[in-house]
Amino acid sequence: PRTHLAMAAGSGDGTATLKRCLGVLRDARNDSEQFAALLLVTKAVRAGEVDAKTRRQIFDAIGFTFPNRLLVSRQPPAGCPPHTFRALGLTLLACFCTDPELAGHSQILNKIPAFNDILVSPCDPDCTSMIDDVYQCLSAVMATARGPRELVTKGTVCALCQAYVKSSYGSDRALTLLLGLLAIAEVKCWQRDAPHLLAVLSKLSDDFLKAEDMTKFELCEVLPHFIPLSPPLMQDPQGSECLHRLYKGLADILGSKLSQSQRDPALKLAACLVQACGSEWIPAGSAGSKFLALLVNLACVEVRLTLEEPDPVEAEGKKQVVTACYVLIEMGIQECLREEKPLLEEVQKIQLLRIMEEAFGAVISYLRQVKQEELEDPFIFASVRILGAWMAEETSSLKQEICELLPFLVHYAKKLFQEGNTAVSLPQTELVSTEGSDLPRDALRFLLPGFCHLTAEDRPRDILIAAGAPALLFEYFLHQWEQLTSKPRSPTSLTSAEMSLQTLCGIFLNLVVTAPDLIRRDKTFSSLMDMLLKSLPLLLPQEDHLVLAANFATLGLMLARILASPAVLQGTQPAKEFFGATIHFLSQAHTAQAEPGSDALAMAVSPAYGSAWAELRELWLLGMQALAGCVPLLPWLPQAVLQARWLETLADLLTRVDPASVDFELIAAFQGVLVELARASKACRDVIVSHHGGEWANLYGMAALEQCLSEQ
Repeated sequence: PRTHLAMAAGSGDGTATLKRCLGVLRDARNDSEQFAALLLVTKAVRAGEVDAKTRRQIFDAIGFTFPNRLLVSRQPPAGCPPHTFRALGLTLLACFCTDPELAGHSQILNKIPAFNDILVSPCDPDCTSMIDDVYQCLSAVMATARGPRELVTKGTVCALCQAYVKSSYGSDRALTLLLGLLAIAEVKCWQRDAPHLLAVLSKLSDDFLKAEDMTKFELCEVLPHFIPLSPPLMQDPQGSECLHRLYKGLADILGSKLSQSQRDPALKLAACLVQACGSEWIPAGSAGSKFLALLVNLACVEVRLTLEEPDPVEAEGKKQVVTACYVLIEMGIQECLREEKPLLEEVQKIQLLRIMEEAFGAVISYLRQVKQEELEDPFIFASVRILGAWMAEETSSLKQEICELLPFLVHYAKKLFQEGNTAVSLPQTELVSTEGSDLPRDALRFLLPGFCHLTAEDRPRDILIAAGAPALLFEYFLHQWEQLTSKPRSPTSLTSAEMSLQTLCGIFLNLVVTAPDLIRRDKTFSSLMDMLLKSLPLLLPQEDHLVLAANFATLGLMLARILASPAVLQGTQPAKEFFGATIHFLSQAHTAQAEPGSDALAMAVSPAYGSAWAELRELWLLGMQALAGCVPLLPWLPQAVLQARWLETLADLLTRVDPASVDFELIAAFQGVLVELARASKACRDVIVSHHGGEWANLYGMAALEQCLSEQ
């Protein structure tokens, strides 16, 4: 063997040398001969003299069996360091891993725990090549289809975190690998290894706070990858400490004079923190309020400077920065509206609202210039979303400009909804997630609150109607109803679909009240009526959907007053079931309750309605008014009331409770329904009279009911 190796080593051609060594490997009669040949092979590998073809020849010559034996061997050759065999095995595996097919092989994947162990073990100065080989193997594995999942489940995140926190040899490569794994499998990483990732965030945030050079700005680019959306950082003491350091570091940066290249990463980091923690990472007090105001101010200035350019946001990088600024502005809107423990003083709120109005003027101007072929750009979606947030809260400013943009907004929302087009995911700091929606880019979800405000006003309502909004909103209503009824959910969480349905009901109620002629002529609303007839009976028995059921009931009653003539409402089974459910909702809202310290009973909201009464009260009052309006239009309706025995229940309630406990609005609501029933139906009148209606009508000051009963 020595003769063969000497001949091989004597050649001046590295590739020829390697091939001769491979021949020796194939012909070797024992381990010592293989070891001698391997020394030359690994020397060539480390020198980078191996092309893809030769690399495959090495694998074909020795396979995985021999490197596996080397990794577990604990008896090095005489005079060699203890890790010699392991180092040789790792070098060969690192060589094999440069072939993507081999990097994903099960024989490599099952070595991941061994790789992890080497990373976390103490490293002697002469072991650095082993660490290099391990990082090469892990990088290659991560680039394969199965690799990231295998790395996460086999503990590599923990090992990489330890290597980085201890500043071990190659820790910069550990950080690079962590960034790659978090980009691919962030949720899984945090679920399995939150304490170790928090330790990395702690080190990064500490370095960020202490840095006085360009490192500070470089860390602005790295840190967002280590800020989880869940679990919330504020719930962990170590996480809270990290957030405080990040706040102080950002305050240092943003309070200084900066170039654009320095300011942009800082704004993106701040936006990432807002996405993860809202404004909770900003401390209360004077310093915190000044920082928050500065943050929103800088974001508004950046939006204006960028969008008012002749060719705005040409570079993709600028889109990311402006979208991050949108997140900061949305926080500004929320903080300006916050009444409980506000971070901002009133003077700051007024100043910020004025500055934000200027920024939204720039957003509107930008959107008015958007071309048809640009509608797929996720940045347009981000711009529409932030405008939706402004329209939802600020109803008086920029009214003219928003009215002019409404046709575009309806067209854009319709295009995205009907196409269901998948958007290219933006980086985390761009924060245009539509979490909670099944649509890839659900622009309507963010525009609905603004549309609800606007449909209460004549000019914007007319523009929305002319742009075809009612038909689009009905399609969206059907879609959200399907989502709500097809997906199981937690009883305690209000889903995006349910919130959207409630807001849609508000929009349709505005149209019913202000545009009855539209309701009569547009087939959309008879279709909506038909849908409500079928849906409410399914919805009402579910107690956790009570507010939505109230919306459906009230909207259906308001529509029925206008659409009473169609055959669908004239005593059909769906109509009877709908009105039966509506009567149940209205009749069960109040009960008699003992007054503290007294034997008397008082009128009270029923326990099932109590927790949501703030949202239900106006809907209940409007529903009572609408039901009264339906009674003379639907001859079969009094009979439905009689079957429900509501009159007897109501008479008993009014007889038992202290009249002083019943407020005027409630009395007026009851009287409105009772008068119409007494006028429309002798049977209803007889029930009221037989239950002492004349007496309690007088007692409660129901003059119209008294007169109605006396006339008949």
